[in-house]
Amino acid sequence: QVQLVESGGGLVQAGDSLRLSCAASGRTFSSYAMGWFRQAPGKEREFVARISKSGITPNYADSVKGRFTISRDNAKNTVYLQMNSLKPEDTAVYYCAASSWNYGLGSEEKYDYWGQGTQVTVSS
Repeated sequence: QVQLVESGGGLVQAGDSLRLSCAASGRTFSSYAMGWFRQAPGKEREFVARISKSGITPNYADSVKGRFTISRDNAKNTVYLQMNSLKPEDTAVYYCAASSWNYGLGSEEKYDYWGQGTQVTVSS
């Protein structure tokens, strides 16, 4: 079992930055690829970014590429999402998730564990 707890969300203005953190329980954090997803009001949850178990190969949705950076610290059992140049359309609940798979990580069906989410609101 892996428990995930997100933090770092909040209300910011367009152009600001935020860093989300996701702390994982257990001693097998490095066995999981990690992903960030988001769900805006009235929309389906969508993929944002993912990072491999070793942290070498990140991947991003086109909508955040160049603005968001995913990283992980396996010693701290934590994955991060640095969000720069935030836009109002980035407003959503952000979820981190853990996957035991090595591929197909853009799909939420590949993820085994989910956090409770953290709200990010970007005002114009």
